[in-house]
Amino acid sequence: MNLTAIFVIAIICWTIVKLTGKDKKSVKQEPAADQEKVNLQYQVDTLKERIAVLEAIVTDEKYTLKREIDNLSRHRAA
Repeated sequence: MNLTAIFVIAIICWTIVKLTGKDKKSVKQEPAADQEKVNLQYQVDTLKERIAVLEAIVTDEKYTLKREIDNLSRHRAA
C-alpha cells in the first residue's frame, strides 16, 4: 500500500468512530442530562406517592359506601 491509501483508510476509520460515538468523549454524559435524569426520577417518585394516596382513598370503605349511596340516589332521581 502506498501512503495515500493508508491516509484515506485512516480518515475513513476515524470518521466511522466519530459517527458511531464510540470514542471516549461521546460516552461521557453531560451535566444537563444528569440533571434531567434527577428531575425525571423526582417526578416518578412524586407520581408514585400520589397513586398510593389515590389507591388508599378508593379502597377506603367509607368511599365505597358513599359511592354506592350516590349511585342509589341517582337511580331514584332518574
